[in-house]
Amino acid sequence: MKLIQSVKRRMVTDTGANEKPAPKAGAPSGQPPPASPPSAQTSTPAPKAAGAVSPNRGVGAMAPPGRGNRNANTVGEENPFAALPALREAPASERVELFRKKLQACCYVYDFKQPDAYMKEKEAKRQTLLEIVEYVNNTRNFYNEQIMQDVVHMVGMNIFRALPASTTQNVITYDPEEEEPTLEASWPHLQIVYEFFLRFVVSNDVDPKVAKKFIDQNFVVKLLELFASEDPRERDYLKTILHRIYGKFMALRSFVRKAIQNVFYKFVYECEVRNGIAELLEILGSIINGFALPLKEEHRQFLEHSLIPLHKARTLNAFHQQLAYCMTQFVEKDPRLAETILMGLLRYWPVTNTPKEVLFLNELEEILELTQPPEFQRVMEPLFKKVAACIVSPHFQVAERVLFLWNNDYIVKLINQNRQTLFPIVIGALYKNSKHHWNNTVHGLTYNVLKLLMEADPPLFDECSNKHRESEEKQKQYEDDRARKWASLQTQFEAKMSLPRSALNTAEHDLHGEGATAMVTS
Repeated sequence: MKLIQSVKRRMVTDTGANEKPAPKAGAPSGQPPPASPPSAQTSTPAPKAAGAVSPNRGVGAMAPPGRGNRNANTVGEENPFAALPALREAPASERVELFRKKLQACCYVYDFKQPDAYMKEKEAKRQTLLEIVEYVNNTRNFYNEQIMQDVVHMVGMNIFRALPASTTQNVITYDPEEEEPTLEASWPHLQIVYEFFLRFVVSNDVDPKVAKKFIDQNFVVKLLELFASEDPRERDYLKTILHRIYGKFMALRSFVRKAIQNVFYKFVYECEVRNGIAELLEILGSIINGFALPLKEEHRQFLEHSLIPLHKARTLNAFHQQLAYCMTQFVEKDPRLAETILMGLLRYWPVTNTPKEVLFLNELEEILELTQPPEFQRVMEPLFKKVAACIVSPHFQVAERVLFLWNNDYIVKLINQNRQTLFPIVIGALYKNSKHHWNNTVHGLTYNVLKLLMEADPPLFDECSNKHRESEEKQKQYEDDRARKWASLQTQFEAKMSLPRSALNTAEHDLHGEGATAMVTS
């Protein structure tokens, strides 16, 4: 993957992140969005910054020994960036120590909820971050253990924070394509920090055996928590960084998969709306593609217990494309898993949510294209009962989508190979559609499918058609008999109600008398 172009160069040409539309969650992360324009051009000392956070706060547990102990009140005494000269102007022998001091200064976090406050300090930090990115981009064989520790500490101080409460209130009406995302106010600093950390992770100068001391399981857990951010730009960076960490740190791979699995468990069984599911699935799609064969039992359980239950989510449309890709990757790795996935789709098939049903039909076609005949034969009967139910759906989009399955040559081949079982299931639904469905397009597609079935095996088609007619006649006879019985009961009731009241009383008296005589006799 090509490294992301210099942030500083982009900021000269672009107008700022707040004026650009946010990228989609599934967009490629090779090009980050532009940063905000500078709000000031000077970095002179300023009065006490009440909105600044010292390096000891937030993720102070990550602070290296002897560092990060500066008191928050120090911010009010001096601008932490004012006394630091530019790296390119410092002597070569002093640049490493100056670089560490700049990292330490960048640990101070400013409050962006007040955009007009402490503008000089914010701009000074932004310029320092840009200088750091430029320096590491042009310097080789630079990272040692101490600098790695300082880098991870600075990144953690900036990105690990308490996220604001979600603005999504109604799960049922939530639509990620229509909802306006809440953008992170501190993005002018965060973007450059993410850019710097991404370059750090992908750098060939960073030895993973040394860096794993600082990028550990605790760091990964905190990174996953940030996927709940409502800013799609931040999630895009997180997706790329986590994927690079997974590829570079072999010891963390199993833990990353389990941590993602826990995120899915919480989403399915605890909360129904959560950002970041699409990005995590996109990472998993690449991970699954790299699984070695034969698949481990751990990977099968991950599919059955974590991925398939995601289909039950009400907000499936937000991440269905990435989820369907993961399903197809598993089937490509092991065709025997097609049975597990298809039965899982039937288990979570929507009943009243027609847009979600269309998504299921799209995924069904993708899975069937990769399904081998032995696996298809084990699931074809319950599967095509569901297909027949979709054919007669009153919602025209569901009926259209399921009839489009017959445009797929491979699926038609599977159906024709098992026509003795499948034709009797679908022909009745097709005849019902041809007579009663209200949509003209569905009518045309239905006749086309009937024609294909008739051409595939005329004798079997005639036999199934005759059985369907006999079944319809029996059903009609049953309904007629039921109607006659109800008419007879209605007639008897009306005749009884039309009798005079005296006759009714006499009939009731006779009935009670007969009942009393019967009781005495017994």
